[in-house]
Amino acid sequence: MPKTETTPGIEAATPRTRLRWWTELPLILLVYACYSAGRLLARGDTDGAVSHGLSILRIEKVLHINAEHPLNRLFTHEAWLGVPADFWYASLHYLVTPALLIWLFRSRAVHYRAARTWLMTSTFIGLIGFTLLPTCPPRLLSAGHGFVDTMAQYSSYGWWGGEASAPRGLGGMTNQYAAMPSLHVGWALWCGVMLWRYGRTPATKVAAVAYPLLTTIVVMGTANHYFLDAVAGAAVMGVGLVLTPYVMRGADRVRARISFGSGRSQVAGSSIVSAGCQTSAGERIPRQRESRIGSGAEPGASPTDAGEGAPAAAR
Repeated sequence: MPKTETTPGIEAATPRTRLRWWTELPLILLVYACYSAGRLLARGDTDGAVSHGLSILRIEKVLHINAEHPLNRLFTHEAWLGVPADFWYASLHYLVTPALLIWLFRSRAVHYRAARTWLMTSTFIGLIGFTLLPTCPPRLLSAGHGFVDTMAQYSSYGWWGGEASAPRGLGGMTNQYAAMPSLHVGWALWCGVMLWRYGRTPATKVAAVAYPLLTTIVVMGTANHYFLDAVAGAAVMGVGLVLTPYVMRGADRVRARISFGSGRSQVAGSSIVSAGCQTSAGERIPRQRESRIGSGAEPGASPTDAGEGAPAAAR
């Protein structure tokens, strides 16, 4: 019987779960479109977003975990750190994650579906966070709070303007208050887990640790996220990991019902048997008698019913 996985990262390689790139690509594009559109739902709530941002900043100061302040000052004063960090923030989020999805699909296909489901489930949870808790990032707070927008400061080095990582002139198409949770950190953590679990070289192990760690430093140093945004991004991925087996089983049940319904309609709509073969009233299907014996012929059946190998009775 076909196996169904019960834990993320383990998937049975059966024809029932075999995936094709021409079905996966539209699905991923659809999820990304939902992600981009969902980020816009919290636009316009500036007062609430600023209030949430200041609350997070106050909590961090009380707990002495406001590491974004010294990092932002460092990136602001040292261009050789700030400029690469801005490129990191503006591009790797959209390059590394798809590259790893393709790598898993091609080289670790047995684990791909669970990994993809984990990523998508967590992304949708993050969208809920953007909607319920619009948060002003540090770079958009008033100057008195001590943050500098490095994306704006070093905008002449890249394609972005002063509105997050969006290309110049397209800043109005993004929600700049979608800071909590940080999916930059969440997706980077997913990439790290994939590299650690399925990479085979020491270099992949190093990258598995370095990529999410450096991404966390970058999002704080560029003043795009608070430290607690990064913590929330990791928490979202944890919740998504727990929910992944249930999402996969739910998808399997829906697919099974659709397949069962379509199969039943095909049987009901067909008036012929034997895979499309139809016989006349006096025509006998070859080896028909063997099938009768095999399916439970009556004890009193004549020897001629034994099959082609038995002698025929004299007439």
